[in-house]
Order: sequence, then structure tokens, then C-alpha cells
Amino acid sequence: MKSTFLIVFVSLVFLSACRDEKPHVPNSVIARGQMPNVAKDNSGIIHLVYGNGDSILYCYSSDRGKTFSSGSLVAVVPKLAASHMRGPQIAATSNGLTVIACDNFGDIFSFAKDQSGKWTRASRVNDVDTVAKEGLMALAADGDIAVAVWLDLRDKHNKIFGAKSIDGGKTWSKNILIYASPDTSVCECCKPSVVIKGSDVYVMFRNWLDGNRDLYLIESSDGGNTFAQAEKLGSGSWALNGCPMDGGSVVIDKNGNPETVWNRKGVIYAAEPGKEEKKLGEGRNCTMESVNGKNVYGWVEDGNIVVMDPQGMKKNLGKGQLPVIKAINNEHILCVWEFDKQIHRAVLEL
Repeated sequence: MKSTFLIVFVSLVFLSACRDEKPHVPNSVIARGQMPNVAKDNSGIIHLVYGNGDSILYCYSSDRGKTFSSGSLVAVVPKLAASHMRGPQIAATSNGLTVIACDNFGDIFSFAKDQSGKWTRASRVNDVDTVAKEGLMALAADGDIAVAVWLDLRDKHNKIFGAKSIDGGKTWSKNILIYASPDTSVCECCKPSVVIKGSDVYVMFRNWLDGNRDLYLIESSDGGNTFAQAEKLGSGSWALNGCPMDGGSVVIDKNGNPETVWNRKGVIYAAEPGKEEKKLGEGRNCTMESVNGKNVYGWVEDGNIVVMDPQGMKKNLGKGQLPVIKAINNEHILCVWEFDKQIHRAVLEL
């Protein structure tokens, strides 16, 4: 009788432990720093950039994210913005790597790494002084073209501005206005997103229109030279007298269609333009990646990094914030995030 009771007791303890939400996937620390951003080049090498104090640092992985090189210095930018969604951005072009970074004065600087491996400081991205004071920006590239977008305070109100480079970030085009809210300003503290595939460029941003802080998507079909009308995402709205500091993420799938993920009232939604949004879970700081036509999502839930695979199964990767997901191949993804001023990574099989 006592042995039967003991077996039942141990079984209940085991089942209770299994139900506890603990990290399912081991992870490792890549480096000490903040605000990681990731790109993958055509040869499959993964490139990572992050901030530490006033330093922009870079490392890479040539073994599908299993190990990363030691961090090396890209440049020192006095008063570098590298916290609260503000940090260096990286993209891979056919000319090499491009990094942009903003300082706290509101200037965006560009750095290029050519085939010889040398980093050089290139031209400034914003063509009017100190207009990117929010420090919120994004970068994407495809082929020869890199596109940068940011919150811009020229004429005193936040708008979405952009510029393009066709030489690997060495020079940038004249800045163009992508969107200005008819209600004076876009949302002031939410990071925009940008993706490019061929001549198609999509920019996603949180608007401030009629008192609502909703996500909008705007498209360029000529490589970022001109943009069409902005389109609201989802059917619901978020009336909020304040900024949620959460910009979401946009990708282009293998069929060339944009896919988005974002937070409204603490709920994570996925949406295709013109279609009703779908609830994924609860949390904030969401990100996504399209892997062979299937979507993988990540976000922060109760202080933990959560990744949802294409089958809808969630995995808890441990404590952290601001996850970024990058496809390694059709079967694996890399997730990087920040926790306690360290850069973590996990490789997940889909």
C-alpha cells in the first residue's frame, strides 16, 4: 500500500514538473551587448551586429548558428543609440555588408564591409542634420539595393522617411518622405520595419490616426523610389493616449506576398494585407520569419522569449527581450535576443 502511494505521489510530482513552463531549448551567450540584429548572405553565413556602450560590434557564424566568432569593432559612435528598440541594423548586399547606426543627437551613419573584410565609415544616411532623434530605424537589402527607413522629425513632427543605396551603403540617395500622418505625427516610439525583394519594398509602421495606434503597411513597386497609399492592417483598432513602444515585423514570403505580425492591446496578431488578423497569443516585442512558405513567430510573453513554429507549437527559450528570427535553411531557424545586457542565441528545428 505504501509503495503504491509512493508511486502515485512521484508520478504526480513528475507530471506537475512537466506542466511547468520551462525553457525547452538550450541556448548560449554569443557576446556581451545590446540590441542584436541579424542578416544572412547568399553563401549562408549569418552576420550579427550589436551595441556595447558607444561601440558597434560585429560577429558571424559560418556553421549555421552553432558557433559565432568573437566580436570585432565596426566603429565607435559617440552617444550611440543601442537600447529600447534602438540599435545598429545590418543587411547583406551583393557588394558586402551594410550597417547603419544612429546617435542620440539624431544622425544616422552608414558603415560598409567589402569583400576584403575591412569596415569603412561611409556617408551619413539622413540629408538634414539631427532629424532622427527618436533613433528608431530599420534596414533591408536585396541584390545591389539597400533601403533604410526611420522616424524623422524634420518640420517638427514624426514622419516616415527613407533612403536607398545601390553601392553597399557607401552612398545614399536623397531622402524621401514615405508617409506623413494627416493627424500631425506617426506613433513616436515604435520602430518601423522594412523588407525588399526585387523591386518590391514594404514598410510597416505604427500610425497615430484619429487617436488610434494601429499598424499600417505601405508599398513601393519601383525599388523604393516612390510609395503608394498606406493601408491599415487588421480590422480592430487601439485607441491609446500614449505609445506602446512596439513596432512589429514584416516579411515577404516565397510567393512575394507580405506577411506581418504585431501587438494590439497586449495580444499578438498575424495579418496579411486586406485580410482579418489572426490571434497568436499574448505578449509584446514580436518578430517573424518566412521559411519555405511557412511562418515562424517570436515574441516576449511574461518576460520569456517564445517561438511559435508553423504547426502552432510554442517553445520557451528563456528570459529575454527583443527577439529576432532568421531562417538558416528550410528546416532550421536562428533566434537571437537580449537579456541582462548579453546576446543569446538558439537554433531551432522546425
